[in-house]
Amino acid sequence: MASLMQTLVALSLLSMFVCDVRGQLSSTFYAGTCPSLQQIVRSTLAQAVNKEPRMAASILRLFFHDCFVNGCDASILLDDTAAFTGEKNAFPNRNSARGYEVIDAIKSNVEAACRATVSCADILALAARDGVALLHNSSMASFIRRQVILTLFAAALVLCTARAQLSPAFYASTCPNLLRIVRSTMVQAVNREPRIAASILRLFFHDCFVNGCDASILLDDTATFTGEKNAFPNINSAGGYEVIDTIKSNVEAACQATVSCADILALAASDGVALLGGPTWRVQLGRRDATTASQSDANSKLPGPSSSLANLISLFTAQGLSARDMTALSGAHTIGQARCTTFRSHIYSDADVDPSFAALRQQNCPSAAGDDNLAPLDLQTPNRFDNEYYQNLVAKKGLLHSDQELFNNGTQDSW
Repeated sequence: MASLMQTLVALSLLSMFVCDVRGQLSSTFYAGTCPSLQQIVRSTLAQAVNKEPRMAASILRLFFHDCFVNGCDASILLDDTAAFTGEKNAFPNRNSARGYEVIDAIKSNVEAACRATVSCADILALAARDGVALLHNSSMASFIRRQVILTLFAAALVLCTARAQLSPAFYASTCPNLLRIVRSTMVQAVNREPRIAASILRLFFHDCFVNGCDASILLDDTATFTGEKNAFPNINSAGGYEVIDTIKSNVEAACQATVSCADILALAASDGVALLGGPTWRVQLGRRDATTASQSDANSKLPGPSSSLANLISLFTAQGLSARDMTALSGAHTIGQARCTTFRSHIYSDADVDPSFAALRQQNCPSAAGDDNLAPLDLQTPNRFDNEYYQNLVAKKGLLHSDQELFNNGTQDSW
């Protein structure tokens, strides 16, 4: 069966894999949160180009120089600080790159309409596009539209992947106390209730499995979408929201409008595992939060407690994860508890369960009552992150049908 190290590696791979920005970039990203964004950018840039047509070329060059240095992340707009020397005074930009004041004006206008919502990176990308379009009467602009823009935006898609921008040091200068704030808040929560570490880890997993690790699971229903909180795998089951809210509040007090909820959830999950004696890993940071969610995707993409091995493999394969990854990730069930309704059929009807274990669990899970009664997923050490979960499966003492499927004369027995 999978080792603890395999579990760690698979968990890290999951957070890296599912968070590719290419899965989250969308032309309608701000449709619900800043619907007038494109009109604001276009009108502000139109004023600038009417005053000085050359400004369109300056903005386009600014965008190009930004994208060519570690991705289209607006790093070219940053002034020097005590902690780093920025790109503005690099040889290709000094006394050459311009248009900063126009981007500042656009940002100011956007902030007035949609505070702390739109990134400077997106503003710069939109401004570069609009600048080219505003020169529509020029034959040179026609050439630019056909050749340069296609090349630039292809470069943007390649250079702006999350893998190029995610970094453990993403907030090193903008929120230097982030890791300490998350850790201290998690320590308090886990000391009060050790089970909360498992709840946070599960929350992170359920978030990542539905369109990436984008904190969409934290969104409440709105008039425009039905979120994931009340999806069948989450309703009356997913927990820890209030802990994430507390962490977010503490982080905001130190670094307002800086750290995404997606990154907070990833850090909290990691800290929860470590606080229960599990492994530690460096969390890659720089995720962007979702502005919408999908209950239907949550219902169809998340594995359930009664899933067969074939169904489990299919669901994980759809996320780009192998059967071995799946077995390792299931090791997260070494902590936490499950409701009677999720394992009742397994302990009363399945053949692949130890009779004494079934009898033990039946004491607190009647055949026709007690749906919300809890039992530990790991019989041996429910509040310690170790590999006893796999030993339970070998002894046919897996609590969930889906867990025991990993050791039931199938393809995963050898892992």
